Amino acid sequence: MSSGFFIHPSIFFFAGMAVLPFLKGIQRNVFLVILPLIALATVVNIDPGQYASLKITTLELIMGRADKMSLMFAHVFTLMALLGTIYGMHLKDNWQIIAAWGYVGSALGCVFAGDYLTLFLFWEGLMVTSVCLVFLRKNRASLRAGYRYFLVHTAGGLALLAGIFLLYYHTGSLAFGPFEPNNASWAVYLIMAGFLLNAAVPPLHAWLPDAYGSATVVGSVFMCAYTTKTAVYALARAFPGFEILIVLGVIMALYGVVYAVLENDARRLLSYHIISQVGYMVTGVGIGTAMSLSGTCAHAYAHILYKALLFMGVGAVLEVTGKSKFSELGGLWRYMPYSLVFTLIGGLSISAFPGFSGFVSKSMVIAGAWQSHLIWAALGLTLASAGTFLHTGLKVPYFIWFWKERPPFDPPKKEAPLNMQIAMGLTAFFCIFIGVRPQALYSMLPFNVEYHPYTLYHVMESWQILLFTMLGFFLLIKKLTPEPLIGLDVDWFYRKGGGLFLKFCKGVLAKVENGLIMNIHQTFFLPLMKIIASFCSWNDQKVVDGIVDGTASSTLTLSSRLANALQSGLLYRYLAAMLTVLAAIIGATLWLTQWIK
Repeated sequence: MSSGFFIHPSIFFFAGMAVLPFLKGIQRNVFLVILPLIALATVVNIDPGQYASLKITTLELIMGRADKMSLMFAHVFTLMALLGTIYGMHLKDNWQIIAAWGYVGSALGCVFAGDYLTLFLFWEGLMVTSVCLVFLRKNRASLRAGYRYFLVHTAGGLALLAGIFLLYYHTGSLAFGPFEPNNASWAVYLIMAGFLLNAAVPPLHAWLPDAYGSATVVGSVFMCAYTTKTAVYALARAFPGFEILIVLGVIMALYGVVYAVLENDARRLLSYHIISQVGYMVTGVGIGTAMSLSGTCAHAYAHILYKALLFMGVGAVLEVTGKSKFSELGGLWRYMPYSLVFTLIGGLSISAFPGFSGFVSKSMVIAGAWQSHLIWAALGLTLASAGTFLHTGLKVPYFIWFWKERPPFDPPKKEAPLNMQIAMGLTAFFCIFIGVRPQALYSMLPFNVEYHPYTLYHVMESWQILLFTMLGFFLLIKKLTPEPLIGLDVDWFYRKGGGLFLKFCKGVLAKVENGLIMNIHQTFFLPLMKIIASFCSWNDQKVVDGIVDGTASSTLTLSSRLANALQSGLLYRYLAAMLTVLAAIIGATLWLTQWIK
C-alpha cells in the first residue's frame, strides 16, 4: 500500500450519474464540463503506487494500481470523457450522458484494477453501460443490434469468468499481471478469449460495426474510445510476448481495411477501421518488446483521439442530415465546411501524415516489428497503412462532401451545433499537437525507449505510400463509387442461424410438442399419474391414517382405563396396589438371589 495521493477517478463519473438529472440550464452545462476536468486533474496528480486494497481471506482485491501504463490510459480516457461530454452537451435527454459516464467510470475501473475479480466487475460494467448507448437510439435496428451486442459480450464475459475461476483454482491467486507464454494453461487462454472478443479480433469482431453503426450519434463517439482500448490495455498487461497475437494482429489490420473499403455506411466504415487500427496494437502486444509495447500504448492514445474526431465529423453529418450512407450523401462542402475540416484532420491523423498524431504512434509498432526481425508483420502493417489512407483519408471526405455538385436532398441550412464544433476543434487540436510535439506523448510511455519519428527516411517513406495511394484512389474512383449494397460478415451466421433456429423451434419442435409429446402425455403419462395418485391417496387414508389413528385410539383407551384403576380416590385401593407392588419386588428379589446361587 502506497501513501501517495490517490482518489479513484471513476468515483466522479459514478457520482455525476446520480447528480446530473437534478441539474438544469447553465448549471447543467457547467457541471458537464467541470466534472470531467476534475477527473482529468485527479489522474494527472496521482502518484504511482498501489492503493485501495482489500484482503478477504486469501484474496487480495486491488482497485488502485497506478503505474505509468495505467496512468497513460486513464489520462486519455478522462480527456476523451471531457471531449465526448462537450460533444453531447446539446442533448436535452440526460440518459445518453449518464450511460456514457457509467461507461467511462467502468473503463477507469478496469485500468486501475490490480486483480482479475475487480477487473471482471468493471468489465461487465463496460458491457451494460455501452449497450445502453445502442438501445437509446430507440429504433428497431438499434434494439436488434443492442441485443446481439449484449449476447456476444455476455459470452465473452462468461469465458473470462471461467478463466478467472480456473486460474484461482490452480494458482490460488487472482493477481492481474503478465502470464508466461511457455506455461499457459486453459485458464490463461480462456481469459485471453474474453479479452480478444472485446478487442474485436476476427472472427469475434462482427459485433463492433453492428453496434457502433447502430448506436446514437454521441454514443458511437464514446464507444469507439473505450471498449477495444480497454481490451488492448488488458492484453498489454497480461499477454505480452504471446506470438499468436502477432498473427491475429496483422490479420486484423488487413481484414478491417478490406471491409472498410467495401462499406457504404460511413459509421460502419469507421467501425471496421477500428478493427484495423487495433490490429497494430494487438501485434505490438504479441511482439512484447519495450518498443512494441510503447508503440501499442502510444497508438492507443492517439487512436482514441483521431477516431473520436472522425466519428464526431460523421456524427455531425448524421445529426444535421439524418444520413450516414455515402450513396445518399455528397456536395456538403458548401454547407458544413467546419465539419469537413475537422474530419479531414482526423483522416490525415489516422493515415499517418507527417505532422499529425498517427505519424508518431503507428510507426512505433512497425519499428518494433522490424527490430524483432518480423519482416512479414512489418510489411503487412505497412500495407494496411496504405489502405487506411485509401478509405478513411480519401473515401470518407470525398464521398460525403465532394463527389456531387449538391446534396441529393434539400441542403442543410446550418452547420452542426456549436458544442459539437467546439468538441471537434479541441480534438483536432490534440491530433495536431501530438503530431508536432511527439515528446508530449512519449513522456507518458510505460517504457523508456529511444525513438525519433521525424527521420528523413521515415518522412520520405510515408510520403511515397500516401501519394501512391492517392494516385490509386483517383485512378480507381469509379470502382470505389458507393452502392447501396449490404456487406456480409461473420455475423451473418449467427443472425441467420439464430433466425433459423427460432423458426425450427416454433415450427418443428412446437409441432412435435403439441402433437406427439402431448398425445403420449395424455394417453400414457396422465393415466399412469392418476393411478399413482389414487394409490397414494388410498395409502394415506387407509394405511397411514389407520396406523396413526389406531395407535392413538388404543393409547387413549389404555390411559383412560389406567386412570380409572389407579386414580379412583379410594384409600384401600391405593394400599392394595402398594402391597401388590411390594410383594412383587420381594418375590423378584428372592428369585434373583436363588438364581445367582
